[in-house]
Amino acid sequence: MKDLKLFIQNNFTHYLFLSILVAFPYFAYSMHIMEGYLPWEWCLVWSLVYLPFFFWGFKNLKHYLKGDTDIKMLLAMAVAFAFLLSSLKLPSVSGSSSHATGVGFGTVLFGPMVMAVLGIIVLIFQVFLLAHGGLTTLGANATSMCVAGPLVTWGLYILLKRMNVKWQWAVFLAVMIGDWATYLVTSIQLALAHPDLHEGFWGAVVKFISVFGVTQIPIAIIEGILTVMLMNVLVKTNLFDITSGYPKLKKNDVEIA
Repeated sequence: MKDLKLFIQNNFTHYLFLSILVAFPYFAYSMHIMEGYLPWEWCLVWSLVYLPFFFWGFKNLKHYLKGDTDIKMLLAMAVAFAFLLSSLKLPSVSGSSSHATGVGFGTVLFGPMVMAVLGIIVLIFQVFLLAHGGLTTLGANATSMCVAGPLVTWGLYILLKRMNVKWQWAVFLAVMIGDWATYLVTSIQLALAHPDLHEGFWGAVVKFISVFGVTQIPIAIIEGILTVMLMNVLVKTNLFDITSGYPKLKKNDVEIA
């Protein structure tokens, strides 16, 4: 617990937040897919797609909530990290915006299903505290940012571990590509709701991806770097144990991640 307090006081606020503010100096005024931009039927479809992952994730989350104070603080840190990064945006496709997702950090720590729950908390906070996004598009935003992104991040992270890739590179690549996966799904969601008049669904997908890529490629790279920076600090403050070259969260020397 003492190490965690020292980490928050001396490291987290001093160089991570500063790095983020330098990297993402611009704000937009929508969140992912904004309120009212999707027809009601697509809002319903994406909400139904998301719900099973939420209940699955909530079941997994209860396991971690039984852990010690350090684990609970790391859960809160995962929410705060995702909230901060996903709040810093660049204008992009009409009705949407480009931003880091911030969910890769929590995914590596706790797995993708837990982030399905923590991520929806972030989205709800932004709806009510920052007026970003909306309640009608919550299911669509959660599906892309809290389900698709974490699943890709986790799958790639596990694959790179098995390939004996150095853990920093495994985290960086998994987080970066997971971010891109979020916007691929977002492009599909937008294209389904608003297909191109001449080229149809696939034409719209290509156009949405092309616009997102201008800002999202560098943003995802920066997010990967920041995530590795944060995890390096966790390792140095003994909040993250490295076994066989990879970080593994532990409780009382018993691995639970």
